[in-house]
Amino acid sequence: MLSLKIKTEVAELERIFAAVDELAVQNNWPDDFIFRINLVIEEVAMNCIKYCHMEGVSDFEITMDPQDDVLTVEIIDAGRPFDPLTDAPEADTDSDIDDRAIGGLGIHLVRTMTDDMRYRREADQNHLTLIMHKPS
Repeated sequence: MLSLKIKTEVAELERIFAAVDELAVQNNWPDDFIFRINLVIEEVAMNCIKYCHMEGVSDFEITMDPQDDVLTVEIIDAGRPFDPLTDAPEADTDSDIDDRAIGGLGIHLVRTMTDDMRYRREADQNHLTLIMHKPS
C-alpha cells in the first residue's frame, strides 16, 4: 500500500503520477490500466485541490492499495461534506455540446471508469473509495 499526503496545489499532480508509475512497474500493469488510473485520480485530485484550497484546507491524502488484480484508491479530505454519488448532478451527455452547461462531466467520467465507487463521511472528513479491476 502506498499513502501520499498531497498539498492542495496543482504541481502535486506530478507526485501522484510518479506514485502510480511506481506501483505500475511493481504490479506489471498494462498501459491502458495506468491511463485509466491516472485519469480518474487526476479528476478527483483536481476537485480536492480546487475546492479544499478554496475552503482553506491545505492538504488531502491518497492511498493506493493494489491487491491481486484490483486497485483500491482512497482519497481523504477535510473539505465540506460532499458525496459525489448523491450530491453531484447527473451529467448531460445527450444534449448538443453547445447547449450543455460547463462542468459536471468529471464525476461522470470517474463513475464510468471505475468498477465501484463508495463514499463515507467519517471524523469530519470525506472518504472516497474507488475500485478498479485490472483488465485480464
